[in-house]
Amino acid sequence: MLILGLMSGTSVDGIDAAIVDVTGAPPALTVRLRHFTTIPFTPEQREAIFPLFSPATGRVDDICAMNFRLGAWFADAALQAMAQAVLTPDQLDLIASHGQTIHHLVGADVETRSTLQIGEAAVIAERTGVTTVADFRVADVAAGGQGAPLVSYVDWLLLRDAHRNRAAQNIGGIGNVTYLPAQSSPDQPLSFDTGPGNMLIDAAAARVTGGAQSYDEDGRLAASGRVHEGLLARLLAHPYLSQQPPKTAGREQFGADFAAEVWAQADALGLSGPDLLATLTTFTAESIARAYRDFLPTFPDEVILSGGGAYNPILVAMLRQKLAPARVLLSDAFGLPADAKEAMAFAVLAYETIHGRPGNLPPCTGARHPAILGKITPGWRPLEISGL
Repeated sequence: MLILGLMSGTSVDGIDAAIVDVTGAPPALTVRLRHFTTIPFTPEQREAIFPLFSPATGRVDDICAMNFRLGAWFADAALQAMAQAVLTPDQLDLIASHGQTIHHLVGADVETRSTLQIGEAAVIAERTGVTTVADFRVADVAAGGQGAPLVSYVDWLLLRDAHRNRAAQNIGGIGNVTYLPAQSSPDQPLSFDTGPGNMLIDAAAARVTGGAQSYDEDGRLAASGRVHEGLLARLLAHPYLSQQPPKTAGREQFGADFAAEVWAQADALGLSGPDLLATLTTFTAESIARAYRDFLPTFPDEVILSGGGAYNPILVAMLRQKLAPARVLLSDAFGLPADAKEAMAFAVLAYETIHGRPGNLPPCTGARHPAILGKITPGWRPLEISGL
């Protein structure tokens, strides 16, 4: 099947669109990227989305309207990607849309486990004409899981090795890892969010540059600063980092409220902007390394990086040092470009959904059982799948 995967993550920097050919069936499933692009959100779009994350500012009428507006933005991104790839909607079998998470309540302390991703699939299907699979996380949460990380199933399909223990580490706004034991090992896959990825780094870069930068390009700000060990120790004492998996993190743990606390501490300590960036970048690297030491059954032989953080050379250098002797590679080496991997993963999940197969790994998400993920919204033409 030819599937277009759409992804917007915690950083809310834009919509990733990956067009992929998916063939076969597990465990012999093949994925080939045909085209990838990112359509950045405008400052105005980001300003409209961010208030929805907070219970104090996320009004129900704004959430209702933004569900449809985001659906239209996702549809526009899909159409742009198709045009760039010289494809028409009739040539696509499916669109897979992750949507935009605005709240995720799955901790042990919540009364009702729930998660909410918006970006109405019916709008995408109507504007493109293509059958759309969306809202993947809710089935796992309904089955008692964390609803994340869902890419763990795709990591297991595409990145496991017969002889090496591997860790697939995504560094988006939040970091998440999938531990992939060698196939000869009795260990099961394990997946969880390691903590902050780029979220605090991006917010700090915007803060210290007065909004001129939305991220620390090539880690230059961090490279020119010095780590403040006292602040780093406070950050590493965050209770999420010692919580046992399965677990997921998001803005609820490392969003605006936590960032405000960090800024206040940094100001009280008289930290320069570069010193703050150096400390936060080290925080991300050290939180990942500690998660491996604390929770993985065996330290990996190889670590496969993806997400925007994989293009931060300072962060990657820190990880290579802290994760030694593991070999640290980019997912590009396995045919999964680091910036496209998550959008590709949701295309694969849609492929599994449409074939009636589960797309979660219960040992990774904590679900009671495997679950078929997503909701299917028909496009203009009947959906015909060989063998179904």
